[in-house]
Amino acid sequence: MAQIEKRTRKDGSLSYVAKIAIRKNGKWAHREARSFDRLSAAKNWHAKRMKEIAAAGKNLDTIKSKGKTLSAAIDLYITESVKEIGRTKAQVLRSIRDYDIADQHCADIESHDIVQFARELGTTRTPATVSNYMSHLGAIFAIARPAWGIPLDQQAMKDAFVVCNRLGITGKAQKRDRRPTLDELNALMSLFEDKHNRRPNSLPMHRVVGFALFSTRRQEEITRVAWEGLDQTHSRVFIKDMKHPGDKVGNDVWCDLRAPAMNIALAMPRNKPLVFPYHSDTISAAFTRACKVLEIEDLRFHDLRHEGVSRLFEIGETIPQVAAVSGHRSWSSLQRYTHIKQTGDKYEGWKWLDKLAQK
Repeated sequence: MAQIEKRTRKDGSLSYVAKIAIRKNGKWAHREARSFDRLSAAKNWHAKRMKEIAAAGKNLDTIKSKGKTLSAAIDLYITESVKEIGRTKAQVLRSIRDYDIADQHCADIESHDIVQFARELGTTRTPATVSNYMSHLGAIFAIARPAWGIPLDQQAMKDAFVVCNRLGITGKAQKRDRRPTLDELNALMSLFEDKHNRRPNSLPMHRVVGFALFSTRRQEEITRVAWEGLDQTHSRVFIKDMKHPGDKVGNDVWCDLRAPAMNIALAMPRNKPLVFPYHSDTISAAFTRACKVLEIEDLRFHDLRHEGVSRLFEIGETIPQVAAVSGHRSWSSLQRYTHIKQTGDKYEGWKWLDKLAQK
């Protein structure tokens, strides 16, 4: 009797998962599964597959190779990649295993299957996020056949990308222009300072925020800044594993560090190797909670980087000067700021500059 399991996808549609599980001598000799939109198709595949297994007899190795699922290919990619792939990418790939496409045989996956997967993702995620998922999955399609002999069709992935872009299932993230006002920053800094004064061993978010503003560093980069990476002589900071579209891990860069950011860093205690020895997620959560308490709407920690870069243009710095601080490799990435006319430094005389520099 065919083992067919009915499931409800996240978009509400039904799928039928045909499962095969063979035990020999008390151990699993072969297991696989595949999803279908129709019950009849699931039954037909199950019957055909069982005949292939029966014909293979004791030689199940050929069946196993032919029947590799996408989930198995994902596991191979994660475990066998010598190059560190990053926490976010690994998390995305693992989450893909929860979708029907992960149960399909690699040899059977076609472009329309990938498009269906993207559609399902799009029911709960933005087009930009779906693009990220597809990009990470595409990396597996690119190497599966030459690396492991797993028959994933790279052209099917490329075709699916074209379809998804044309239909708007995938797309680029909208550029944010949200900048904090001085009143919002004053409220945040007061809240953070008060909490730190009451609990001196707690995360000094007021210093973290100040450093983010004047260094233009991302939150994860801030948590990787080491004391040995602060070069006071040349006013620069060593950023390990700076975010980059191609290579995040190993992309180590020296960036210029303006005086306000350097002074804030030097005010931190030197009892640990890192200047800000805190977890990135802790910083993000603390900032989000504070905005909620203060009823500050639609402000994210990453907006501090946008604010810092905008400020540099406002005080009259050129694109090369700003890029030396922000770490942008391509000046074209900074074109969005060129509309900013020099208006002076709104942080001149800001009371927090002196307070944050005090040990």
